[in-house]
Amino acid sequence: MKRDMDLVRKILFYIEENYVAGGPEISIHIAGYSDSVIYEHCILMKNDGLIGKMHDTSTQENKSCTVGNLTSEGFDLLDKIRADTVWNRTKSVISEKGLPLITGTIKTISTAIITAMAEGVTNSILKNNSFT
Repeated sequence: MKRDMDLVRKILFYIEENYVAGGPEISIHIAGYSDSVIYEHCILMKNDGLIGKMHDTSTQENKSCTVGNLTSEGFDLLDKIRADTVWNRTKSVISEKGLPLITGTIKTISTAIITAMAEGVTNSILKNNSFT
């Protein structure tokens, strides 16, 4: 299995949209992905500190799990890569520079992209004296 950071992003969105605060852990179902692949990615995400709880619900025939809410780290990463433009640009920069597509690199590059975008907006506001 190869780690699929697009799937990690989809899992982050899925948990944010479907987990109810204080509720039970949830199963994750994403079209085009097997329970086993989602299970393995949830293990990686738990190890990276992106999800708080993970409970193995596997049988002999099928790997599966339930998960709790995102951690602060998970919410922070999702907020950084929420916009498709930032996510696609992050992956593009990582690919162009030959960097590893790992959580730490994604955080660093997406933060730099967001910072550059914010500086552009700030400079435009200051240039046009648009303070209101």
